[in-house]
Amino acid sequence: MSKRRSKTALADWLRLRMPTREQMARNKYLQPIAHRFLTPELWRFTRRSVPRGVALGVFASFIIPVGQIFLAAFMALPARANVPLSTLVTFITNPFTFPFWAVVANKLGAFLLKVDLAATGGAAQEEITSGRWAWFIQLFADVGVTVLVTIFGFIVLALVGAALGYLVSSVVWRFVVAHRRKRRLRAMVRRTAEELRE
Repeated sequence: MSKRRSKTALADWLRLRMPTREQMARNKYLQPIAHRFLTPELWRFTRRSVPRGVALGVFASFIIPVGQIFLAAFMALPARANVPLSTLVTFITNPFTFPFWAVVANKLGAFLLKVDLAATGGAAQEEITSGRWAWFIQLFADVGVTVLVTIFGFIVLALVGAALGYLVSSVVWRFVVAHRRKRRLRAMVRRTAEELRE
């Protein structure tokens, strides 16, 4: 007999691949706040917790390329976001995709800052050292222009990506719930019609 596919196939697939509450609670880095991870509301898939989890996961994945899982988990606690989903989404940036995202961040940063990375002086240099970006330059005074531009690109990706992730996951969640409701209503109507015929 073949195993019947669940109506919530995506949720089942996610549950198989996400760490359990107990696994995260046993993690040595999370032990000081492990009791908070066992709160059931942080593990439920609801219309509020799912978009928050996606947004925090996207933000954490771009804001720091290493240790983003822990950052997403920590941020999910006060935000009451879905913890496993926020940690799963951080895999947008991983050792295989990081070079791609670094190039995207570099190009985005160069475009927004109006920096010509091939130029060594002139207008590009004036733009970088102008008063508009002086605060940002001072933060990273010892690193090169290319690294600064890339860091700025990652910050933009984190903020814009989090906002887009929130909006898209909200729309998808509403669509999935509405579709499930319609299917349930159709099944009820069909069952009622069959009972009336009998």
